[in-house]
Amino acid sequence: MAAREEWGSRLGFLLAAIGSAVGLGNIWRFPYVAWDSGGGAFFVPYLFALLTAGIPLLVLEYSIGHRYRGSAPLSLRRLDRRAEWVGWWQIAVCFLIASYYAVVIAWAAGYTWFSIGTQWGDDPEAFFFEDYLAVTEAGTLGGFRVGVLLPLVLIWLVTLVVLAGGIRRGVERANRVMIPLLVAMFLVIVIRAVTLEGAGVGLDALFAPDWSRIGDASVWVAAYGQIFFSLSIGFAIMITYASFLPRRGDLTGNAFIAGFSNASFELLAGIGVFAAIGFLVTSTGVALDEVARDGIGLAFVIFPEIISQLPGPSGLFGVLFFGSLVLAGVSSLVSITQTYISAVQEKFGLARPAAVMLAGGATALVSMLYATGGGINTLDVVDRFVNAFGVAAVGLVEVVVVAWFLRRLPQLRGHANEVSDLRLGWWWIAALGIVTPAVLGWMTIDNLRTELTTAYEGYPVGFLLTFGWGLAGLALLVGALLARTPWPQHTPTGGRPPPERDEPRPEGDP
Repeated sequence: MAAREEWGSRLGFLLAAIGSAVGLGNIWRFPYVAWDSGGGAFFVPYLFALLTAGIPLLVLEYSIGHRYRGSAPLSLRRLDRRAEWVGWWQIAVCFLIASYYAVVIAWAAGYTWFSIGTQWGDDPEAFFFEDYLAVTEAGTLGGFRVGVLLPLVLIWLVTLVVLAGGIRRGVERANRVMIPLLVAMFLVIVIRAVTLEGAGVGLDALFAPDWSRIGDASVWVAAYGQIFFSLSIGFAIMITYASFLPRRGDLTGNAFIAGFSNASFELLAGIGVFAAIGFLVTSTGVALDEVARDGIGLAFVIFPEIISQLPGPSGLFGVLFFGSLVLAGVSSLVSITQTYISAVQEKFGLARPAAVMLAGGATALVSMLYATGGGINTLDVVDRFVNAFGVAAVGLVEVVVVAWFLRRLPQLRGHANEVSDLRLGWWWIAALGIVTPAVLGWMTIDNLRTELTTAYEGYPVGFLLTFGWGLAGLALLVGALLARTPWPQHTPTGGRPPPERDEPRPEGDP
């Protein structure tokens, strides 16, 4: 049996893990969440959530992937065959996310070009929704938008070429270029932003603490939600990446480095975004709460307005900002797509090029749906339901299955301690056995309550049933069905690592 490919170095793995974690949400979601949740006071629950949920979950997934040496479905099957379906559920969620995530990167690529000469004109909002996307009613396709389709094809070509190169020659090499370049570009953005007139207004709004919000349960849930969604935990990525680590992986140390690196970039993004917003407020006289947004509105409406107001070569600032979105997005897209390429490759005994073409190509074709006039409405609904009832729910199920039903936390802690310099204690088991399930459970129940009582964003019920509830349920169904299909006879699927690796026996593992 051929030896499993491994990362070329610890730095290569860390850059890939950080590249997966640092995505679009770090830039366009975290700053708004922090400002809206108490400003400087938000960093207290944020740090607490990182230490009690983010890093413990990273260590858990690193340990599963590292010990059992496979994609998420195979690793979870080797942990216990009854857990395989959770891995396939995660894979189906990743497929759905990749299909629309690539389109947002394509928008950013288009806007990198539009930044030259500020081609969006005097009304960036009308340009984005009416001229660029030419949005049609929810549930209609409205034809392809060439300005979206062409960069989308390019994004997928780059992603699949990187993945075809394998872990060391493809993913690792690409992240060694993308992540340092991303950090350098964003540092330039931040330096320029903080030197703008009015930058202090935005920074004061972001960092001035509202300590009265500390007692608000929604602020704590927002902190845990931000940590959970930004670290790429709960949906197969970190299990897959850790499966390619060498024998001495220092799992706990890697988790702390990746977790705090992600948090540092989010802080950097917050400074850059709110310094720029402060400039816009000062130069136009609008109220800060009218321009402080997150998501698509921040990236493709507010930031073009900021860029248009900048003195000097404003187009360069736009190229840097949207180019940063492209780099952050592609590094995350590579990690998301790697999860189901690995799973398909192992489950069906395919060579890597065939798995890349089959699994990656299928996602690329599905993503074309979002390059139409109705694409943004479909994307909005799929994103909402997949995150609420895919990522959060599958993360909850993963922790509950491993911690409560299979009771494998002591064994996985033993494995992490065996290969890591920093040893885990009782706090790790308490965090995963109590804190994380409680928070994820509350989030899932609250999402259910919200969606069952109010139609999301006023979309038609049939549209929500098809692209919201329907796709979220389909991901779970696909996971259950794939778990019932047989593995190739040459793939070891028992509760031990494959025979080519001399795995140290964890503490308490019989």
